Amino acid sequence: MEYSKLISVTGLPGLFELVASKNDGAIVRSLDDKTTRFVSSRIHNFSHLESIEVYTEGDNVNLADVFLAMKNSGEALPNEKEAPAVKKYFEKVYPTMDFERVYASDMKKMVKWFDVLNKNDIEIKVSEETPEGEEEETEEKPEPNKQPEEKPKVEEPVATPAVEAKPKKAKAAKAKKEEPAAEDAAAESKPKAAKKKAAKK
Repeated sequence: MEYSKLISVTGLPGLFELVASKNDGAIVRSLDDKTTRFVSSRIHNFSHLESIEVYTEGDNVNLADVFLAMKNSGEALPNEKEAPAVKKYFEKVYPTMDFERVYASDMKKMVKWFDVLNKNDIEIKVSEETPEGEEEETEEKPEPNKQPEEKPKVEEPVATPAVEAKPKKAKAAKAKKEEPAAEDAAAESKPKAAKKKAAKK
């Protein structure tokens, strides 16, 4: 039995193994009496143990971290019905727990669940999230391919004004050259007329 398949069901005591999921609920197996039953999602809510977090004085920690601390402490489990004894137990086992936000009922439940895990010889281990890392790598690969497509769009408008500016300067230069030529022609025509009039006299 894997830790990742264990769930808690609201309104039902103990822990359950998720056997199969359905649209309107799930088929679960009790870790206490090993009975299998269908539980409707319209009446009950399901929570995977590996998705449950516990409040601490710093960042939240996974419930599995608390279970491992309980396992490595060597302290005897208190009576789950005695709230003061349960609190003193967690003050020794996990002193950084936020005892103002973690209720006594939650601590009792953790003690009971831990006892069930030990009786069923279940290894407390959170499944590794490798598929998500692979998806992130595949999403980053297309990004470098987009950069070369954007570069030509920026370079094209920069090159066109330089090409259009050259012919304009050439036209202006031709116009300046034509103006003195016209003035010279007009100057040459005037003295010729004057010479003809002088000859008639």
